[in-house]
Amino acid sequence: MSVQDPLLPEHSKVKVVTRDTPLDAGDHVLATRDPFVVRGWAKLLAAEPATGEASASGAATSLKVNDGGSGLRFNFPGIARFRAISWDEWFDHFDRHSLTFVFEHSTATSPPSARYRIVPTQ
Repeated sequence: MSVQDPLLPEHSKVKVVTRDTPLDAGDHVLATRDPFVVRGWAKLLAAEPATGEASASGAATSLKVNDGGSGLRFNFPGIARFRAISWDEWFDHFDRHSLTFVFEHSTATSPPSARYRIVPTQ
């Protein structure tokens, strides 16, 4: 299944994947709800689960979060910090709000990309 993603308009198709989905050379932007895929992407980039909003584990950050309500983020080495949260809290919020993780897929000709979106599942 493929979907359109208006947040990444330069790519006409976004392939929905799980950990078992075979990838083709032309798969540049992927979407998933599979925690294994999300955590694999994060590990590749040394990204850690985070949030910019208040939750049971702590207060909101002073950084402006404007993403349509997800509040979920990643902290990357050397980049502005959001409040770190556990993977359990990150995925609890992700599942509770029925979100989808959209990201650029690295290939042999393109390095890992930190570009991602967290969007409502349609």
